[in-house]
Amino acid sequence: MFKKILVPVDLSHLDALQPGLTAAADLARHYGAEVCYFGVTATTPGTLARTPQEYHGLLEAFANEQAQVHGQTTSAHSTASPDPVADVDDAIVDAIAAVNADLVVMATHLPKHLDAVVPSHGTKVASSTDVSVFLVRQ
Repeated sequence: MFKKILVPVDLSHLDALQPGLTAAADLARHYGAEVCYFGVTATTPGTLARTPQEYHGLLEAFANEQAQVHGQTTSAHSTASPDPVADVDDAIVDAIAAVNADLVVMATHLPKHLDAVVPSHGTKVASSTDVSVFLVRQ
């Protein structure tokens, strides 16, 4: 049913993403799908990487590590933005098309009152694409 699963990751907060990473790996195993890890980085030097190319190398290393751990095909796709926090939702939607994903698996937080004013990333992504979006609670 699914051939390519897009998994947005923040390499600075991998511990918080574990439920989503596990769910994506389990779904990929079940469907024989590839997992594409996606990240958005700044165009300026940051604490994780000095350049978008360096960030992509870190993301590729993470994808390769996940391939070894779970025994499945993985890939990495990244994009750079002047404001990753503001652009992450649109970047995820663009990445879905760029990698031809048919499922997105995202870790998410429990709903809060602020979500009425600032919706979650999962809500925005799900309402902006025609592929399935699986939100995994932390």
